[in-house]
Amino acid sequence: MGIIQTKALDLYYGSTQALKKINLDVEKNAVTALIGPSGCGKSTFLRTLNRMNDLIDSVKIEGEVLFEGKNIYKDYDEIDLRKRVGMVFQKANPFPMSIYDNIVYGPKIHGVKDKSKLDELVESSLKGAVLWDEVKDRLNKSALGLSGGQQQRLCIARTLAVEPEVLLMDEPTSALDPISTLKIEELMDELKKKYTIIIVTHNMQQAGRISDYTAFFLNGEIVENGKTESIFYKPQDKRTEDYITGRFG
Repeated sequence: MGIIQTKALDLYYGSTQALKKINLDVEKNAVTALIGPSGCGKSTFLRTLNRMNDLIDSVKIEGEVLFEGKNIYKDYDEIDLRKRVGMVFQKANPFPMSIYDNIVYGPKIHGVKDKSKLDELVESSLKGAVLWDEVKDRLNKSALGLSGGQQQRLCIARTLAVEPEVLLMDEPTSALDPISTLKIEELMDELKKKYTIIIVTHNMQQAGRISDYTAFFLNGEIVENGKTESIFYKPQDKRTEDYITGRFG
């Protein structure tokens, strides 16, 4: 049984159905890549896993999403759920405050007041995001002064600071240069020892390099999912093969 399971998950924006009967088990301590053409439901699905879609008025959700065996819509409040299932967005979005304050923002909301505990979290989170050595002498400087790749790693560190179990990443490298992209890919490989990672990516090479499992989305449905190796080299469905070899999408 995966750490996250979805069962017959349907999602509607008003009368438009964006997700259709999604059944997926997400394995613990692994990287699962969600691939597929633009507008096929990948990001919508990702946002369902920590109830970000709740923020949209016209959304209606049917079916089940289970996190550690419990229904996220019935057995968790969204604040607690989002602490345990963190999210990193496509565009780095550091807060306009110091690097230090960016990291302690979440822990403070969740009641951590002790300065030495906060200092510890800042160091461990930045080390977890492989950023500590680059910023340790400028923690009180604005986070907006960092490069794009550093800002994205800061956002990962900020997510780690609330000590989640799952990291959702929505195309976290699409706005980055190749060197920053490589750093974040190496980081994911390290992070999966402690966390479960689900990543939306348009980049087939990236999905092939970093993920253990892959789910291929098309028109709001999962066409095929399984171990990345099988999906890439022995796909069962012609549509998967066509997408991976670049015939469409």
